[in-house]
Parts: sequence; structure tokens; C-alpha cells
Amino acid sequence: MSEVLVVVEHTAGEVKKVSLELLAMAAGLGTPAAVVAGAGADAAVATLAAHGAATVYVCSEAAVANHVVVPMVDLLAQLVKDKSPAAVLIPSSVDGKEIAGRLAIAVESGVITDAVAVAADGTATQNVFGGATIVQAKVTHGTPIITVRPNSIAPVESAAAGTRVDVALTISDAARATTVTNRVSVEKSGRPDLSEASIVVSGGRGVGSDEGFASVIEPLADALGAAVGASRAATDAGWYPHQFQVGQTGKTVSPQLYVANGISGAIQHRAGMQTSKTVVVVNKDAEAPIFDLADFGVVGDLHTVLPELTKIIKG
Repeated sequence: MSEVLVVVEHTAGEVKKVSLELLAMAAGLGTPAAVVAGAGADAAVATLAAHGAATVYVCSEAAVANHVVVPMVDLLAQLVKDKSPAAVLIPSSVDGKEIAGRLAIAVESGVITDAVAVAADGTATQNVFGGATIVQAKVTHGTPIITVRPNSIAPVESAAAGTRVDVALTISDAARATTVTNRVSVEKSGRPDLSEASIVVSGGRGVGSDEGFASVIEPLADALGAAVGASRAATDAGWYPHQFQVGQTGKTVSPQLYVANGISGAIQHRAGMQTSKTVVVVNKDAEAPIFDLADFGVVGDLHTVLPELTKIIKG
């Protein structure tokens, strides 16, 4: 079978969950082959092999991390030309979508973004228009380049050869046009990354304050081992950092469980969470639009309901 290239996102060799998910998806299309680049790439090989990568293309060039996106595009374009893969799967992150678009131009191929499933024949399923419409699309020209949303498929531990192939890369002039000059460390909360979390607990205007997030939303999230999200109304009010905003102008999540608390359900928010597998809503307004998406709903004051729920979960 032809190889399916999977772009690996990692931090100093610690592979992100979405990349392991894409290896599982690649197995349904062909022979999974991981592409990992930058500082720490060496450390990722064993993890990728344990999750089904028959081949791991490694570019250890540390300078890759010093330039924005283009070096990875150059690397992938080189591999597409040399290996003629059946497809290229890329995490549907901010960087991933830019890589996909640039790569499509570089290799003159079609591109599909934000897929939630890819069939064996390369047909991709997308949820568009805020999740209101399901579309099936297929690339008909060149090598299919597809970005896939996190949590679209579960990672599978399936040991493979993981044969390492080192790939040399010359940083092009186009890549050098933009340079990373500074990095700011973000203090980690110990919770899962919002974009990759399998459970998300979100709060909206009904939480009422930053103290409400600290005393009600975060304890429930910690009891569930979940990430914390927030609506735009909550982040605009300064109750929670903007980096945790879920919605059309924030992050798109697709967890197994999404718990929406005090969120009315405006279309902008729904666009960011509508592909969640199970939605639980807590809202004192029984007419709130968010209940249209709910698999389970509680009409009540979240400040009463959530502490009780947290207590029950903790046992």
C-alpha cells in the first residue's frame, strides 16, 4: 500500500495526542508514515512507532523551529515529490491549516480542511456552516492534503517498525523571510490542552464572575480530568483568559463530552463545539438555544447544580 504522510506536532519530542490520532486514521488509507521535524524530533520516534508508524521521516534540523511554517512545507513538498503518498494528513491547528494551504500550492494539489473523518477511498467528512451541514468531499487533483480536527478518532497502540529515515533540509530563502525572535512560556495548569481534551467543561455569562470559574467551573473540570473552556461573553468580561475561548472566533473543540454551563448557545459559540460527541447543558433558562444541542440538560442554577455534581463525581 502507498504511504500516508502524517505531520507530527510535538513539543521537544513530546508528541501531541492529535498526531497519534492521525496515525490511526492513516492506517485506514494506506501505510502510516510520520513526519517529524525540529529540536526534539529524535525523542518522538519510539512513540510514533508504538502507534503504528511504519516509517518515521526525521528532520533534526533545529533551525526549523526558528522560522514560521515554511520549513515544514518545504520538507513535506520534498517528501510528496519523492514518495508519491496516497495522502497527507495534518492536524487542524492554526499552523496545520497554514501548512496545508501552502503545501497544496507547492505541490499543485487539492486541500480539505477541518475533516472529522476520512474514508478508505479518501472521501473526507466535514461539518460546515457552524455544524449545520455535513459535507463529503474528495480531492480530485494531485495528492490529497487533509487537515483533521482533534478527537475525530481515538489513538491506537499498534506497534510498527518505525523505521527511521533521516531527511536533510536546506532552509530556503522564503523560509528565512520570517523568523521567530522570542518565545513566551505559558504556565501550565496541569489540565489537558483545550484543543485536544476528550472532556471540556465550559462556562459562560451565567457563571457571573472570575470567582465563579475558580469556585464552580474549575473544580468540576478537575474532578472529571477535563479542560476548561469559556464563551466569548465570559472572556470579554475578563473572567477567564481569551486563550480558553471556544467558538467561531476562538478554539474549535470536538471532545467526547462537552459540559456547557451558563452558556446561552449563540451560533458563534455553537460553531466551536457543535461536533462534540455528547453535550450536557446546565442553564436556568429553559428556552436557551444551547438546549437544542443537548443530549442531557438540567434547568437550574449552575452555582447549585455543579457543586453537587462535583461532590458526586469525587465520591
